[in-house]
Amino acid sequence: MSAGRAAPAGARPLLEARGVTMRFGGVTAVQSVDLVLGEVELRCLIGPNGAGKSTFFKMLTGQLTPSEGRIAFRGTDITGAEPHAIARLGVGIKTQVPNVFNGLSVRENVFVAAGRRKSLARARAIVGETLARLQLEAIADRTVGQLAHGQRQWVEIATVLAQEPELILLDEPAAGMTHDEVHRTAALIREINRTHALIVVEHDMPFIRMIAKTVTVFNQGRILMEDEVGRVLADQRVRDVYLGKQAA
Repeated sequence: MSAGRAAPAGARPLLEARGVTMRFGGVTAVQSVDLVLGEVELRCLIGPNGAGKSTFFKMLTGQLTPSEGRIAFRGTDITGAEPHAIARLGVGIKTQVPNVFNGLSVRENVFVAAGRRKSLARARAIVGETLARLQLEAIADRTVGQLAHGQRQWVEIATVLAQEPELILLDEPAAGMTHDEVHRTAALIREINRTHALIVVEHDMPFIRMIAKTVTVFNQGRILMEDEVGRVLADQRVRDVYLGKQAA
């Protein structure tokens, strides 16, 4: 079994996956994976295409039900729960494709997101707080459909944050961004991590270096390694299966 890092003694993990396995017919995409995430922890999941990280991510979000194993959030079993039920417990999700309302302004998108679970007064307060925290005031009244790709990604991160989750899951947040947008996104994630736990699935190695503390490496459906980012990027096994020249 691929062992994840244990939570500190006496501390209940925020998220805990034990023995999680996913089979598609005769193909095992994820095999007996353990992962433990603590409060306000930032974890990056990396690995080559087909390594199982995206399948694992979908099991955490309720998009897929594990064939075996258990996933718990704050001690509550969420194995196979519907995505909306997992979201209500305090898990926010941002997928690769921005899920925003193109005809609304940035401010209106954030307000709609905040209003899903908060009172009107609280939602209004959240809008101001979120726009300021993510430095989006300059584009707050622009229509989202007119924004550049990177800006749209930031708006979706804002809509996730506005729902005040305890854990935020980000699927390739830097994909398709310019160099400057990648740096800005890294800064936003570091800011959010001051108060929120995050799990980030990502391929961009320079981006991983900017944000990562602990990295979990998937390979062939199992966890190959889990450690501090510097040790992971220097490990020859990781270089062999995934990083190659990018880690040089």
